[in-house]
This record gives sequence, structure tokens and C-alpha cells, in this order.
Amino acid sequence: MYIVLGIVVLVGLYVMMAYNGLVKARQMAEEAWSGIDVQLKRRADLIPNLIETVKGYAAHEKGTLEEVVKLRNQAQAVPAGDVEGRAVAEGLLGQALGKLFALAEAYPDLKANENFAELQASLETIEGEIQMSRRYYNGAARDLNVKVESFPSNLIAGQFGFAKKPYFEITNEADRAVPSVRF
Repeated sequence: MYIVLGIVVLVGLYVMMAYNGLVKARQMAEEAWSGIDVQLKRRADLIPNLIETVKGYAAHEKGTLEEVVKLRNQAQAVPAGDVEGRAVAEGLLGQALGKLFALAEAYPDLKANENFAELQASLETIEGEIQMSRRYYNGAARDLNVKVESFPSNLIAGQFGFAKKPYFEITNEADRAVPSVRF
């Protein structure tokens, strides 16, 4: 009788520990996603200032500027929990920003403009922080996914509705390409 009671207690303790580990992993992944979201918001907030600065120097490059604004708005319109959709939208926005900075190379006065230089430096800093946040999120998602898929914690995960988190990654190879700007 004591052996059976001991086994039941041990199983109960394991279920409790596994459940708490899954909750912790899920919360870490959600916190990590929040970090990415904050950095992406900072980047989106800088873009209008950057566009206005560039407009004064490159008024005839209207198409590039409009594309950046359009892609920024599309990225902000992606629902908060749609990691894969956000990754695609942000990848396209990053590529358009690359075109914008390549465009700036053709305007020496723009490159020398203090406001533009400050905005570009801020954007570069934010891009670095986005990369760090993305790595942190992907690590937290990986940890959760391992727990959700590993035996025997997968039995508890299935019973309590824990699901895998998608990775925040660039899936389109064209998004990884260096932008080309032609005049």
C-alpha cells in the first residue's frame, strides 16, 4: 500500500514539475517575443524621420521612399501573435531599408547631413538589438519546443494544451540578398 502511495506521489510530483517547467518555458518565449516587438516598434518609429530627411535630398527617388513607408505599414499591421507573418514582413522592410541606405550613397550631401547620420546610426543600433532579441526569442522557442516534443513531458504538454512556438527567421532567400540600387 505504501509503495503504491509512494509511486502516486512521485508521479504527481513529476507532473507538477513538468507542468511548471513548461509554463516557465512558455513565459520565456513570450517575454522574448515581447523584446523583439519592442525593437521592431522602435525601428518603425524611426522610419518616418528617416524618410523625411531623405526626401529633401532625393525627391526624385519617390518610389523607394514610398516602398519603405508601405512595407513599414504592412509590418505594423501583422497581428501580434503571428511570428511567421511578422518575420516575412520585417524581412521585406529590412531589404527596403537597405535600398534606402544604398540610395543615400548616391547623395554625398545626404550622407554628410547630421540628422541623417544620427538616424542611420540609431537604426543600425536597433538592427543589432533586433538580431540579439531574435536570437534570444529563438533560443526560448527552442527550449519550449524541446519540452513540448520530448518524452515524457510531451504527455503533460499535450494534456494541458502547450504548443510549439515558431522561430522568427527569414524564410525567403531573396530577403537575405544584398539590395541592388540602380540609377
